Amino acid sequence: MSTISAAAVNELRKKTDLPMMDCKKALTEAAGDMDKAIAILRSQFAKATVKREGNETAEGRIGIFVDNAAKQAAILEFRCESAPTAKNDRVIELVADLAKTVATANPADVPALLAAPFGSATVKERIDEVVGVIREKMIAHKFARDTGNVYGQYIHHDGSVGVLLVCKGEKAADEVMRDASAHIAALNPQFALVSEVPADLLAKEKELAMSHILAEPKNAGKPANIIEKIAEGKMKTWLGETVLTEQPMANAAKYPNTTVGQALQKAGLTVVKFIRFKVGAI
Repeated sequence: MSTISAAAVNELRKKTDLPMMDCKKALTEAAGDMDKAIAILRSQFAKATVKREGNETAEGRIGIFVDNAAKQAAILEFRCESAPTAKNDRVIELVADLAKTVATANPADVPALLAAPFGSATVKERIDEVVGVIREKMIAHKFARDTGNVYGQYIHHDGSVGVLLVCKGEKAADEVMRDASAHIAALNPQFALVSEVPADLLAKEKELAMSHILAEPKNAGKPANIIEKIAEGKMKTWLGETVLTEQPMANAAKYPNTTVGQALQKAGLTVVKFIRFKVGAI
């Protein structure tokens, strides 16, 4: 049996980031063949993944990829077992890579994503490698992709919430789009646009507003047109609580008396939709 050099072991360790003894054992089994040793380790990664299949993945992080030059973007929810792992640099890099793969490879679903090429391996093998290093179950849970628009993004500092903002416009305005995305992350509006609000919900809210107005003694005897104006004011308030474009920007000091829709409009942008992912949310 040929002697495995320390240089070869170190080279394999750099490629896989696994312990020296695991690398030496794989090289010994592969008779010094680097590619075979990597294949052996990948097989072990896959076994490690299977072993952890029953473990709960309650933690994780959101990854986002945006290429405004190519007009494509993606957002992905990745799950793991523990909060420290979600903040691990290797996992952060992996999740960013997966979001980019979603945007560029356009997989139909998660199984298609796992089968997608990733360098000389597949996405699944890439995930298995990280599982082999960190020893936790990890899964690509869900993703969304968009093309043909311009995009803003925001990921909360711990990676638990991420927002991809989709707009129409000649070019992206990174600062205001990021601020609007952070607004969405914090306030989680129910709708992006007034046009998305169902007519029956609008009618129900107006009916409720009218009942409250008519129940107030101070409004007794007021003309119908005045009651209608009061109702319109209440509906405007409700829309400002419910619809993104009607909400005052969360950073009021930076955007005084300005709604999200107005702030984006000043930058030549109109909202199409937003995608907000929160780790663990349905």
